[in-house]
Amino acid sequence: MRTAAFVTSLLLWGLISGPAMADKPSELPEIKSRSAVVIDADTGAEIFAKDADSVRAIASTTKIFVAMAVRKHKIALDDWTEITRDDARAAKGGSRTRLDVGQSFRNHDLLRAMLISSDNRAPTALGRAAGMTRDQLIAAMNDVAKDLGLKKTKFTDSSGLRGNVSTAREMALALRAAQKDPVLAEIMGTTYYVVKSRSGANKIAYGSTNQPMVAGTYKVTGGKTGFTRAAGYCFITGAEIDGHRYLLAFLGAEAKATRFADFARTAAWLDAGAPGARIKPAPTAARAKATGARRRVKGTATR
Repeated sequence: MRTAAFVTSLLLWGLISGPAMADKPSELPEIKSRSAVVIDADTGAEIFAKDADSVRAIASTTKIFVAMAVRKHKIALDDWTEITRDDARAAKGGSRTRLDVGQSFRNHDLLRAMLISSDNRAPTALGRAAGMTRDQLIAAMNDVAKDLGLKKTKFTDSSGLRGNVSTAREMALALRAAQKDPVLAEIMGTTYYVVKSRSGANKIAYGSTNQPMVAGTYKVTGGKTGFTRAAGYCFITGAEIDGHRYLLAFLGAEAKATRFADFARTAAWLDAGAPGARIKPAPTAARAKATGARRRVKGTATR
């Protein structure tokens, strides 16, 4: 099991307890987010859950639905779309935007701005580029949720600033659907990208808000973060750990770093073979070989 800089930094922050993890290796991870789930990305099996079906606000994790909706409506990735005052009004109350009104950006780059760094002016601009008004975009997002069988996921806003709800389980399943789109998977797996406006007046460097992916301790395949007062701090992500592909969702954390500490605890637990899990991941070839070798040695010693 790996010991790396990302986990070390969280230990220093006091957000995870090294001795507690070492003393009780058979226990489930101590997750501080209000809701969480870990799902095997290939089989759909639930590996871990904490209030996974409780309905909660989801903040900017909403934006994976915007992306799926505009892709479903055949948005032209290479076309240019101008940022308007309507986009600015829709983003009011959110974090600082870097997409200036009056500047045009390629739609592909607007998807990057939205998914890599959560720019709140991008959703309505992307909806317009796909031929939808803001209300039509919200309806299309609800249609995506319905098509995926997500019965508790509801949208009333395009950015996640107001009203949208789901569950940890349904957000993990939604992420699985989004990652099946190679365009969206590539964007969500990007840690840094420079977006340029058509005029050349804007050159914007976007860094991913997915801190575990940036840290590189584990192979994180991409996801989305979010925060509002109603939602708390949220984090959905894919990751490959010990040869398995997982979908992890953490909703309702009280502090910004807590969701990432939850990921670190969960990843370390998965890397140890998920002791105590309801359904254990099937052993990888390497783990199965090592386990078999240990059993053979033990058998020899007791003869």
